[in-house]
Amino acid sequence: MRRHPIRRLSLCAAAFGALAIAAFAAAPLRAAEDAMIIPAPAMDAQTSDGIQTAVIAGGCFWGVQGVFQHTAGVVNALSGYAGGNKATADYNMVSTGSTGHAESVEIKYDPKKISYGKILQIFFSVAHDPTQLNRQGPDSGTQYRSAIFTSNDEQKKVADAYIAQLNAAKIYKKPIVTKVGPLEAFYPAEAYHQDYLTLHPNQPYIAYNDLPKVEALKKIFAQDYIDKPTLVSSAKVTN
Repeated sequence: MRRHPIRRLSLCAAAFGALAIAAFAAAPLRAAEDAMIIPAPAMDAQTSDGIQTAVIAGGCFWGVQGVFQHTAGVVNALSGYAGGNKATADYNMVSTGSTGHAESVEIKYDPKKISYGKILQIFFSVAHDPTQLNRQGPDSGTQYRSAIFTSNDEQKKVADAYIAQLNAAKIYKKPIVTKVGPLEAFYPAEAYHQDYLTLHPNQPYIAYNDLPKVEALKKIFAQDYIDKPTLVSSAKVTN
C-alpha cells in the first residue's frame, strides 16, 4: 500500500513548488502564535453517558486529525469525508472539489473527560482558521471548507451560539465563515490517510502546516494535551 501518495502531496500541498519544499528542510516550524487564544463557549452540551461523536472540517484532514489525536478525552479521530454521497466518497473524486464532500474528521470522545464545546474551542483556536472561505492555508476548494456537521439539535445550538459569540466579540479580524449543518453521513478516508501526521512528521507539508497546530495545542490547551497520540491503528472505538 502506498503510504505517501504523490498525488496527495501535489494537491494538499499544491502551493509549494520544488524550491519551497527544499527550503523547508532548513526552515523552523511556523510559529504557534498563528493560533489564537479564544474564550470558551458560553453554551455547552450537557454531559451524557457513553461515547459521543463530533464531525468537523477545516482544511486538509491530516492536521485536524493530528490535533485531536493529541487531545485528552478523544478515544478516536478518523479522517474521512462528509457533505456528499457514498458513491463519491473517494479521495480522487473529492479532490476535484465537485462532490459536495469536505475533508472531515470524525471525533469520538468521552463527554466525562472533554465536552463538545471544548472540542469546538480547540477547533476554532488551533486546528484551523475559521475565517478562510473554501480554503485553508495553501489548499483551496470547497473540499477544504470550514464546516461543523451536527448529529443532533443540541450540537447545532451549541455550534451556532458559539459562532455568534465569537463574531460578537470580534475575536477575529474577519467574520467566521464556518457552515453548520446536519450530518447526513460520514465516510472514512482511505487507509493511507489515517494517522498521517504521526507516520510522516518529516513530510514538508506536515512539518510546515500541521505540526505547529499540535504545538499550539500543547501551548494553549496544556491541560487538554496528551503527548502520546491516540491513533486509528490502536483505537478501541472505530465506529
